[in-house]
Amino acid sequence: MSKTVTMYPAAVYHNEYSEFICGWGAAFVNITATFPLNKAMFRQQLYGISGFRAIGQLQREGLRNLYRGVFPPLLQKTTSLSLMFGMYYRFQRLLCDCCPQVWKPASHATAAFLAGTVEATLAPFERVQTLLQDRSYTEQLKNTRHAFMSLRGYGLREYYRGLTPILMRNGPSNIMFFLGRDYLKEVLPLDNEGTQKLIKDFTCGALLGAFISTLYFPLNVVKTRMQSQLGGQFVGFFETFRVVMAERHYSIERLFRGYHLNYMRSFLSWGIINMSYEFFMQNFFRKTPCS
Repeated sequence: MSKTVTMYPAAVYHNEYSEFICGWGAAFVNITATFPLNKAMFRQQLYGISGFRAIGQLQREGLRNLYRGVFPPLLQKTTSLSLMFGMYYRFQRLLCDCCPQVWKPASHATAAFLAGTVEATLAPFERVQTLLQDRSYTEQLKNTRHAFMSLRGYGLREYYRGLTPILMRNGPSNIMFFLGRDYLKEVLPLDNEGTQKLIKDFTCGALLGAFISTLYFPLNVVKTRMQSQLGGQFVGFFETFRVVMAERHYSIERLFRGYHLNYMRSFLSWGIINMSYEFFMQNFFRKTPCS
């Protein structure tokens, strides 16, 4: 007999901002732990080099520059995950109240897509992070504030260079994450208490994060290329994709260069994020399912 998988219901908390707060905290824990690995992966995406060469570059640049550029992702990711979790449950409750007859997975998917679209407003942080991690701008851009000020001279549009791949990524990946997380919570043979719950939450986030980030890896390669340009002509997504493929001799293997580091980083990052989020929710905010 097949097992029926039920979707997790929306939740009500004593603090209406609990999901926002716990999303912020989960992102903070994750960024401080995984930033060096993310920086090495970024170098692979931008220059198409091996993992050993990327790590070698970071070693030669020294410990002083290892966390250069951490402030924008810290701001962006803490705010982004705060919006991702907070707006997902906010939209979910809104849809539950106004359209109770709608099929739950469809309602949850819509909430996830809308939350991802809201996240895209934070594209300037990804933009600045890209510039600061690119060694071509090490001398030109001193720090986060200087990078933001430098972009101002090119106009508001410059802050949102690379927005198209971000929009293409955020909504669909959110749908896969939240619906996949609900499914895995049901089917994994682990208890929802104590150490087993921590392992279950880490596993759910890690498996989903690794799979989704690998699936959308080419989008991030193109986004990185688009955002690494400072000033000049705006080149669209499809044209940039064509240029990247031509530079890599139309090789899918070269397009995915760096995915091993990306897979490991995402496995670890999203495991930490989901486990931290659930830990914070369980220990700091009491929750009861909505009717």
